[in-house]
Amino acid sequence: MGDARGFLKHDRQLPDRRSVPVRLRDWREVYEPFPEETLREQAGRCMDCGIPFCNDGCPLGNLIPDWNDLVYQDHWREASDRLHATNNFPEFTGRLCPAPCEGSCVLGINEPPVTIKQVEVSIVDRAWAEGWITPLVPAENTGRRVAVVGSGPAGLAAAQQLTRAGHVVVVFERTDRIGGLLRYGIPEFKMEKRHLDRRLAQMEAEGTEFRTNTTVGVDLPVEQLRADYDAVVLACGATQSRDLPIPGRDLAGVHQAMDYLPGSNRVQEGDELKAPIDAEGCDVVIIGGGDTGADCLGTALRQGARTVHQFEIMPRPPDERSDGNPWPTWPMVYRVSSAHEEGGERVFAIETSEFIGSDGRVTTLRTHSVEQVFVDGRMSFSPVAGSVQDFPADLVLLAMGFTGPERNELLEGLGVDLDQRGNVKRDESFRTTAQDVFVCGDMGRGQSLIVWAIAEGRSCAAAVDRLLSGSTQLPAPVTPTSAPRR
Repeated sequence: MGDARGFLKHDRQLPDRRSVPVRLRDWREVYEPFPEETLREQAGRCMDCGIPFCNDGCPLGNLIPDWNDLVYQDHWREASDRLHATNNFPEFTGRLCPAPCEGSCVLGINEPPVTIKQVEVSIVDRAWAEGWITPLVPAENTGRRVAVVGSGPAGLAAAQQLTRAGHVVVVFERTDRIGGLLRYGIPEFKMEKRHLDRRLAQMEAEGTEFRTNTTVGVDLPVEQLRADYDAVVLACGATQSRDLPIPGRDLAGVHQAMDYLPGSNRVQEGDELKAPIDAEGCDVVIIGGGDTGADCLGTALRQGARTVHQFEIMPRPPDERSDGNPWPTWPMVYRVSSAHEEGGERVFAIETSEFIGSDGRVTTLRTHSVEQVFVDGRMSFSPVAGSVQDFPADLVLLAMGFTGPERNELLEGLGVDLDQRGNVKRDESFRTTAQDVFVCGDMGRGQSLIVWAIAEGRSCAAAVDRLLSGSTQLPAPVTPTSAPRR
């Protein structure tokens, strides 16, 4: 390493976030610029640890110590090359990934880990600014055609890899713009869409074709898809939202998070003057304490919500690792996102029992506190006696995760089987039970992280290339049987 004692000389440091009153007035990303010299110091904290567990913590197998050292040495272009060798879209993961690599950092045994995620995004932003990222056009065209259904991170990664292998690749997206949840599920304040548009322009220049407003199985019959393409990659995500079937669920004002979030993104695209579901002046309750719930929180605050409560059924995590959660496992600790800094109240160990309304519209949530209990090793929640509490709410957002892919004409037409969890069934080569049909990302593994989606897209592309060409030089970082590292 360039600075063998860097971790002894420098504390962990991240860029400042813009002040809350300022950033709530716009939708731009929340971070201030980070001085280059400070970033190099942070990269220099990377230890000469012998066994870099961060590499294993990252599903992509990113060569983290390599590009940390290159940044410290001021070799930015080489760092970009090393970063892109394993990750098609580091500007996405550098902004959106929860960084399991940092949870596995050896320095994290007894000190704050290296700021791996910040170094990553700084490398790719510098590479774009310097013009180092250019289209990689294949030298030869194989003439084989591949359809990728779904344009989220898994589908885009598979498409870019297969295009670079020389195949004709067409990506189908049912909405009006490419990007999947990157486009309409991630608020602008977490990732400005210019980063996505810039990468899509690179892919188009490389030869990938995008077709929007096309629902395969409806607008494009499955029979036509099979006739026109030599292989099909399913990358439609796990878009079936988990519901909350309790009394009052049919009241107006109760919405799924993914019916709410796209509206603000469409406003930022210039499609709408105001989001169809708007929190302005509302008492908002978000049910679900994860990242999607935090996205709803930040969005509601920017829209001018009167109050916001975010519910989580689990107890509040500890501030530091517990004895049962040792390094290098994913640290189950209390985290504060940028949205949580901006306002609202987080409520833990709470469950909603009823939506109460007036004139057909929700006005109140009836809740009770819960205790986490284990019976025969299985977790459940027990109501706490005397803990009933009502919360005012005229907008309720369900952000409780996803149960798997939607059952629709595409899956029925292809005749693919589902596994016991309701995901599309596949083998170790990402093949489904339908001939020459592959699946990657959340559609096959269930709701997961963006870094897993990209890793699976890359591996799935290698499997498809092997089918079409007889062999492949594309990297395959993971298999469908890889154990989740979280």
